[in-house]
Amino acid sequence: MPLPFRRFLPSPIPAACALALLGTLALPASAAVPAPRDLPYPGTIVLKVDATNVGQQIFRIRATIPAAPGPLTLLYPQWVPGNHGPSGPLNQLAGLRLSADGKPLAWTRDPVQVHAFHLTVPEGATAVEAEYQFLSPVEPAQGRITMTSEILGVQWQAMTLYPAGYFSRRIPVQASLKLPDGWQYGTALETAARRGNDISFKPLDLETLIDSPVFAGRHFRRIDLDPGAAVPVHLNIVADNPESLEAKPEQIAAHRALVKEAAKLFASHHYKHYDFLFALSDEFGGIGREHHQSSENGVKPGYFTDWAKSEAGRDLLPHEYTHSWNGKFRRPADQDVPNFNVPLQNSLLWVYEGQTQYWGNVLAARSGLVSAAGIRDTIAAYAARYDRVQGRAWRTLQDTVNDPIVQARRALGWSNWQRSEDYYVEGMLIWLDVDTRIRELSGEQRSLDDFARVFYGVDNGSVGPAYYQFDDVVRTLASVQAFDWAPFLRAKLDSNAAGAPLDGLARAGWKLVYTDTPTEIIKGQEERNKMTDFSYSLGFSVKHDGAIDGIEWDGVGFRAGLSGNSTIVAVNNRAYKPEVLKAAVKAARDGKSPLNLLVRKGSNFRTVALDYQGGLRYPRLERIPGSKDRLDTILQPRR
Repeated sequence: MPLPFRRFLPSPIPAACALALLGTLALPASAAVPAPRDLPYPGTIVLKVDATNVGQQIFRIRATIPAAPGPLTLLYPQWVPGNHGPSGPLNQLAGLRLSADGKPLAWTRDPVQVHAFHLTVPEGATAVEAEYQFLSPVEPAQGRITMTSEILGVQWQAMTLYPAGYFSRRIPVQASLKLPDGWQYGTALETAARRGNDISFKPLDLETLIDSPVFAGRHFRRIDLDPGAAVPVHLNIVADNPESLEAKPEQIAAHRALVKEAAKLFASHHYKHYDFLFALSDEFGGIGREHHQSSENGVKPGYFTDWAKSEAGRDLLPHEYTHSWNGKFRRPADQDVPNFNVPLQNSLLWVYEGQTQYWGNVLAARSGLVSAAGIRDTIAAYAARYDRVQGRAWRTLQDTVNDPIVQARRALGWSNWQRSEDYYVEGMLIWLDVDTRIRELSGEQRSLDDFARVFYGVDNGSVGPAYYQFDDVVRTLASVQAFDWAPFLRAKLDSNAAGAPLDGLARAGWKLVYTDTPTEIIKGQEERNKMTDFSYSLGFSVKHDGAIDGIEWDGVGFRAGLSGNSTIVAVNNRAYKPEVLKAAVKAARDGKSPLNLLVRKGSNFRTVALDYQGGLRYPRLERIPGSKDRLDTILQPRR
């Protein structure tokens, strides 16, 4: 470098000054946010949400927050229950203006806890007025769409500012909602009054409010799923069009059977009433999120009208309903946090979500929402996928409970190696192992159903919550069936051994096999996701436009050098179509036919030769000759 340019470079820092600077920077940053205290908040927050601007997808919020003169910190919820991580949509909060007695108040964001806003309440003031907007995403790249021209969902954590320094369950809130003309709504909240489009809800604490979302829509239907029951359950449906609301009597009967089967399983209820919030839409964001007395569920419009093809997704409602018992009434002790800005801990998500995944599939079959064959095919797909997870060599299943925080549910480039939230499905396979082990050890006299009645059936009618730890799970299992459960579970959770935990499947009388024909479940998944699954042959799937997805680490495609962001243009010099690649995979079984892909990545093209002669492979379950079919027994309705 020529000498004159040196004057543009920063001067060297003397060593002593550098050490001093490093010492300064090493001091931990701290947030000036008052710690939550278990004291009643003095006053009631009045929260008003105007949801009428569906054209621009903007929620407008006004809040009156009682406050004494002096410093005040307002919090925007960061840790969202059910999402298991810090997913509060702070980036969609906009236009924040604060005032007292009609005069503007300045605010500053905390530089460490950016969900906190500091201000000073002037002398003589008794409340702070807050005005702001929640900007629902207008396209999926911005986040989940919560408002369309036909449907909206009010998630109160996205609408709420609350005072720091108090437990959220000690903060009273009076919430109201303004809807577009003619719209109807469903929620677990109790309505105090409705005047035209304005709905006022009965006052309640902030924790319960945030646990009680609202679905509203232009096209709405409410179905009583337990007619005449003292503790009612309703299915509240919103849809893009009125045709999607048309459910046949036998379809409704299956949903009513779900309520009956859950009552038999858990021998209790822990809600005053329960409301499924169910959206059928191509535009409103898909969702499955649990709440204590309701759940948010969003799927494509053909759920009822294309019933034969929607079986693969019909375990959603049983899963979220199970959470009323598991995750909301019985909760892991490390999720007992005082407010929505104190971090959650997820050590027991393999119970919270893993056992719920298990019961969701079992209840789907027992109710008739999904056929027993459909559940078997689902388990086959799960078993095959998790049997090939290469990332278990370096990450235990227990460590994946941190993924909602680590990954924040973002897309992964190498999910088979990185691992994701495997505690759901691999957890389900562990609970199948537990169930079949109890059945075998007890001579078929007891099962995991007995655990459910004991563990979730306590304090029938109580809304709870009732917290538990690992030892409580082990103790309850031992009360059902004597066995050394703690080391058994820890071995499953902490292992780096290859292969999924399939002992329970074998004990259930079934084994995982591969054939050249996809099951109906896989066909349905391919159709819904607009992709073709070559995961168990070539080690990747392909979207309909040829884009390569889900590459298995160290699989056939991986070893050939394929990666994401690549598109198959041609197969053996023929333009890519799913059937062309399938035919080439079949032909390659003779060991002589080529399997060459022309692949584009960015502006570069190259030919990739795949070394594979195994033909098409799709997972399914096959009976183990001479074994007891415990899986069939598990999936049968309770009498």
